[in-house]
Amino acid sequence: MCGMEIWINPACSKCRSAISLLDAEGADYTVRRYLEDVPTEDEVREVLERLGLEPWDITRTQEAAAKELGLKEWPRDAGARERWIAVLAAHPKLIQRPVITADDGTAVVARTEEAVRDALSRREPPSSTPM
Repeated sequence: MCGMEIWINPACSKCRSAISLLDAEGADYTVRRYLEDVPTEDEVREVLERLGLEPWDITRTQEAAAKELGLKEWPRDAGARERWIAVLAAHPKLIQRPVITADDGTAVVARTEEAVRDALSRREPPSSTPM
């Protein structure tokens, strides 16, 4: 079973860069096109737990939908947490991307090469390394 999963939007250059780096490193991963295979509220909660972040930390507040919903004005506290999670599940385009869940139970928002390498460092070593 593959432990790493990457949530991507194929139109996103940062997602394509992350995939290229994973491929170059020979990583074993699965791709989830999260705009088509939309995460449930429970999956959003799990990823947030793995990231150690709150939902507003991974929300793309500059997106048109975020502006229409007035997300910049929403409270960012425990009382509003479920409302944020619900909006991310209802509008997956608002989720920062790419998100990589690592073998060790953590996750990273892999917008930089350094973040992708961080996720790679958390994977289980392959059974044999081709040289």
